[in-house]
Amino acid sequence: MSSENNPFDAMLEEFSGAAKLLNLDPGMWKVLTHPKRQVIVSCPVVMDNGQVEVFTGYRVQYNITLGPAKGGIRYHPDVNINEVKALAAWMTWKCAVAGIPFGGGKGGIICDPTRMSPRELEALTRRYIGEIADLIGPDKDVPAPDVNTNSQTMAWIMDTYSMHVGVTTTGVVTGKPVEMGGSLGRREATGRGVMIVTRESAKHLGFDIKGATVAVQGFGNVGSVSADLLAKIGATIVAVADWKGGVQNSKGLDVPALITWTEQHKTVAGFPGGDALDPAKIFEQPVDILIPAALENQVTAQNHHLIKARLIVEGANGPTTPEAHQALYKRGVFVVPDILANGGGVTTSYFEWVQDRHGYFWEEHEVNERLERKMVEAFDNVLATAKKFNIDMRTAAYVVAINKVATVTRLRGMYA
Repeated sequence: MSSENNPFDAMLEEFSGAAKLLNLDPGMWKVLTHPKRQVIVSCPVVMDNGQVEVFTGYRVQYNITLGPAKGGIRYHPDVNINEVKALAAWMTWKCAVAGIPFGGGKGGIICDPTRMSPRELEALTRRYIGEIADLIGPDKDVPAPDVNTNSQTMAWIMDTYSMHVGVTTTGVVTGKPVEMGGSLGRREATGRGVMIVTRESAKHLGFDIKGATVAVQGFGNVGSVSADLLAKIGATIVAVADWKGGVQNSKGLDVPALITWTEQHKTVAGFPGGDALDPAKIFEQPVDILIPAALENQVTAQNHHLIKARLIVEGANGPTTPEAHQALYKRGVFVVPDILANGGGVTTSYFEWVQDRHGYFWEEHEVNERLERKMVEAFDNVLATAKKFNIDMRTAAYVVAINKVATVTRLRGMYA
């Protein structure tokens, strides 16, 4: 299986380039390319029709050198162990780049949530957490929302874990409802981080974000918030696509109206404020900025040549394959990698965890100000590394992350 299809192989390929630049010790190389723990569980659930279905769930703790594992839980028919393992590895590097004291983890359940009732989803969530409850906790592994999971899912997880340990433990998950220990600003955090690094990238490249044209693939939480915040600082969102359709308007889409439409219709397709767009054509748009904010492996060896944007900011995890990334870099396209670009979510998750641990909560402007500082600091650090080694931003982000995790691993020593 090539790295075009196997996301873990893609991660290893990206890791390799940075590790060579660092002259990473062979032993350390082995340590940092093997997940610490991979768990597969069976989750029987009584469905609404009375029948029992057994779902397969995964949790991977890739590396916990810097702190507890951190990473979302996704519900999707295509979830598999290689995907979850790769996402857990990316979380390891993302936390290190962001400068927060977490390791990397990820979870997933093979299911189609669009065909399940709220009761069935709650039962599945609680059974899954029951199966992994001994592995998670505020000091061990802190899950969060991901594809097809949300704050309600996190509320069920927090309650299930709390029942298991016999004490209310808000810090076991992040992305919770604010009423039960969630952080203000958390829902918008990933999209806000994308906006911040897009703005900083435009400064670096020497063009004005005001009036810059933007195309967005994916209009879930990350895509919609990114588009909305970029529009608010003067960018023009001219094309948006999702799983079902697309819409374009060369004069600029009304993003708040599009968000309202999407909430009502569950897709951007049919939005009256623009012309229909084939979702497959989103990468071909003649724009300044492209934001892939859907799933992994979207920009590939087959379609990268169609991209006209000079700046790509990865809102999704792993949207660009290594082959496509190398081709884009040779063409002079500036790509801000996922482990930097979408780090706003995990950074504000860290803020939520801190607030839960202290039992003291910040105002939203405080959360956003702290996020601004952390994202700009991380961007500047990666950009300085890219200039120092004369490398692309993705390799530079890996250099920063691997160096940090390797340094702490050496300081801690090898337990035997």
